[in-house]
Amino acid sequence: MQKLGNNRTLNVLLLAPLIIACLVARVAGAGDAGGKPQETKSPGGVAMILLPGGSFTMGNAKGSADEQPHKVTVSAFYIDKYKVSQEEYLKVVNENPAKWKGKDNPVEEVRWSDAVRYCNLRSKLDGLKPCYDLTTWECDFSANGYRLPTEAEWEYAARGGSDTRYFFGDDPGKLKLYGWFKDNAGGRTRPLGQKLPNPFGLYDVYGNVWEWCNDFYKVDYYKETPAADPRGPQQGKTRVLRGGCWNATDAKCSSSYRYNEDPGYTDPCFGYDIYGFRCVRSAMEPGGSSASATH
Repeated sequence: MQKLGNNRTLNVLLLAPLIIACLVARVAGAGDAGGKPQETKSPGGVAMILLPGGSFTMGNAKGSADEQPHKVTVSAFYIDKYKVSQEEYLKVVNENPAKWKGKDNPVEEVRWSDAVRYCNLRSKLDGLKPCYDLTTWECDFSANGYRLPTEAEWEYAARGGSDTRYFFGDDPGKLKLYGWFKDNAGGRTRPLGQKLPNPFGLYDVYGNVWEWCNDFYKVDYYKETPAADPRGPQQGKTRVLRGGCWNATDAKCSSSYRYNEDPGYTDPCFGYDIYGFRCVRSAMEPGGSSASATH
């Protein structure tokens, strides 16, 4: 009996490295593939998608000089299923600055600073800690409130697990099925959720209005970005926007195309009605525990 016990112990010891290796491989594989997104609701009732963290190649080798590819990893986060609508913005801020009125249309004519203020107000309404200091405009990424996505988070979410120019492939001819842009928008914004979603369940990823990101813009930032949870340069004159808009060509409505604008831009005569946003929040509470999107 003693001999049998020793043999079992020996077998377990011999198999242990293999078992551990398999578990590590399963976890790594789930992260690289993005896991399985889960739809949920914020405390205030806004539809959000929980995206497990993962690694992906950011950028496009055939794109512009400022979007050359590199591999990055992002931690899990929640992201709004839709761009912020005029109805939602009005509910939080008590005003609607949009030019193209319609409660289901995306809010536009919002500066980066307007989007940040909305994030803080929505956080307070939902009993969460605001992320932004409205004096310095710095973001506290350890806070559990809402913020604008980093450029890496936005692209990870937009790609939906793909590595092609668009999440549906490389052929721009299919873009009309997924977004409102120059060829089909009719010169204005359109109601949200009318086109097909991306593989992660996000609507209007391409077109309708550009989406503000938290990051400062820098042409060659990709050369110096950290591999894990990059947050953009420490300073800059403009902020990043992603996704294209109702008057953008199909080339600008891709997963990796980078646009940028002065965060305090205020002139609607030159396209101010093309800027909107959606919010994200961390899936981890301070201390490493998982956040909850509902009460």
